[in-house]
Amino acid sequence: MTTTVASLMKPRAEDSFAITFAPLSLEEIYAKADDPANGAVVVMSGMVRNQTDGKPVVALEYQAYEPMALRVFYQIAADIRSLWSDVSRVVIYHRIGRLQIGEISVLVAVGSPHRSEAFDACRYAIDTLKHNAPIWKKEYYTVLSEDGSQILNSSWVSINACEHK
Repeated sequence: MTTTVASLMKPRAEDSFAITFAPLSLEEIYAKADDPANGAVVVMSGMVRNQTDGKPVVALEYQAYEPMALRVFYQIAADIRSLWSDVSRVVIYHRIGRLQIGEISVLVAVGSPHRSEAFDACRYAIDTLKHNAPIWKKEYYTVLSEDGSQILNSSWVSINACEHK
């Protein structure tokens, strides 16, 4: 059995990570990233939008391989600290289950004494999460049949296949 650094890594006590069915709270995530030494807390909120590539989306369903996803979150925090040593807090929460339009699917928050590091680290965190975490989403969307009626259709997409915009 091969042991990797990421598998041995434990999160810092001041950081917080979760994969959850529960709705995500901006206030809770912000509070977890806040610290008296911070000059900035940057929060990125990913939400379910009503369309993808011109298809009208009605809902998304997320699944994750939780143990590995959390290890990816821990590695992201370790990477952030090696790139931006002043970062004081890293918070990454991702929902799983079926979400409706407008619901928050992911929250990433980074606290730091300086805003530029907080912005850069937060962007790094969400981009790396989308590229590396074993999280998949199923898009539920409507299409028109030949007779003009709406049909509910769906397809699974790895979140790393989503464009970074």
